[in-house]
Amino acid sequence: MSYALYVGKNHSRTGHAWLAGYGDEPSSHWLEIVPAADHATGTTFEAGVGPDADMPGRRITVPRTGHALRHMRVSYSYYLGVPAPITNGGVNEAGVAVRDVWSTSRAELRDVTPKDQAGLNYSDLARCALESATSARGAVQLCAALIASHGEATYGGNSHIFADSEEAWVMIQFAGGQGLWVAERLGADSIRAARPGYVLEVPVDEPGHPDFLYSPNFVSFARDQGWYQDGRFDANAIYGDGKGRWAGIEWIEEQMQARAARPERIGLDDMIWAVRTEKLTGDTAGYGQVVPLLPATDPGLVLIWHAACGALAAPFSPVFLGQDAIPPEYGPHRYLTTGESHRFMDMRKAVSGGVDTVSSVPQMAETTVGAFQESKRLMYLMQLIGKETIAPVHQAFVRRETGLSELTKSHLRVAETATAAGSGTDAMAVLTSFSNAELKSGLALVRDLATGLSVQAAGRSDVLPSDAPVGFSQIW
Repeated sequence: MSYALYVGKNHSRTGHAWLAGYGDEPSSHWLEIVPAADHATGTTFEAGVGPDADMPGRRITVPRTGHALRHMRVSYSYYLGVPAPITNGGVNEAGVAVRDVWSTSRAELRDVTPKDQAGLNYSDLARCALESATSARGAVQLCAALIASHGEATYGGNSHIFADSEEAWVMIQFAGGQGLWVAERLGADSIRAARPGYVLEVPVDEPGHPDFLYSPNFVSFARDQGWYQDGRFDANAIYGDGKGRWAGIEWIEEQMQARAARPERIGLDDMIWAVRTEKLTGDTAGYGQVVPLLPATDPGLVLIWHAACGALAAPFSPVFLGQDAIPPEYGPHRYLTTGESHRFMDMRKAVSGGVDTVSSVPQMAETTVGAFQESKRLMYLMQLIGKETIAPVHQAFVRRETGLSELTKSHLRVAETATAAGSGTDAMAVLTSFSNAELKSGLALVRDLATGLSVQAAGRSDVLPSDAPVGFSQIW
């Protein structure tokens, strides 16, 4: 499902655009930095979905790009049977950020999707954009070309937001196996939330409109089905769920418009609030991301603010694309990783190649505390005790993030100066140490808060074991 929020640079306190959001998946999540790579001609990768997916299909092979860009992303192990590892996106060395969000297509399109559908799935498209796109528009064009050449394997309809320092594009991929898609440009004055992703009116009577792109059959297929004749072309009404902007979208877009109207406009604190508020974020959120969309003067300084699970119960810390390591606490663990319940950490069980009998998680990782699991523990304590936990927990997070934001700016200024003077390697060593220390500090804060709440919960008669989970009221 997922959630994304784009804020154009004219609304920004710091003069650059923002892209934020989270992924809605129940499985384990982990942060990773993927090095640049060169692939020999003829190298391929497996793409699509298999027969076990909720909307089944057959796997295909797709040629790899010759040079894959360095990027960082959050990966996870399960969503509707899509083969793992899966990603909703992240940011690459060209400064292109990617977010993936569900976008349900109309029932007729879902119903006619072939049972043997073949093509790239939503995660394949996000990963290809991270590996190859050097602009937001280029990411749309890349995905369009991949869909035209190889097809798309859908789970019922999907969307992506691709963003760079100048603009963003919302791209909707519709179900049905017809290669239908549409993309809308977002500019400096835009504020756009996606959950689900949406595009409304498309000026199909103005071919070549600079703010819209769509598949060659976008209008003709609707006419052939009797869904459109002439006049206003509402993509959501014709091809989507017909609901337009959902209530949660309306609420958060209005909230951000109000914040943008203040003299100070929108800053990191506002973007974090938008992916932390209990009205939007709960157990379904597997992580949190906020990306400042700055020109990539040095690829190593590209930055993501990362939260280990839903930011309701996890603080944000800076992660730099050029750093050479992240703490194993933020890497893969067996907790909620699909398939791990029947695997051993024992090579004596490596029968049939060990794929289904030996853990895919490094043994050393299991000796560390998992940031994802610890943040979940804090979240469940907050939900069990009640709404009175939100303010003190979030105040602790905000105090830390306020100081950390200024400290990060200082580190970046020093790193830029050092890099310009030829000491880029030293600069990245310092940023790596800084980021890793802050990631661990954030985890320590989570554990301390959870310890305090667990003592509080143990002393309350109204916090009792229950078969039914409890949570805070959400708009979605």
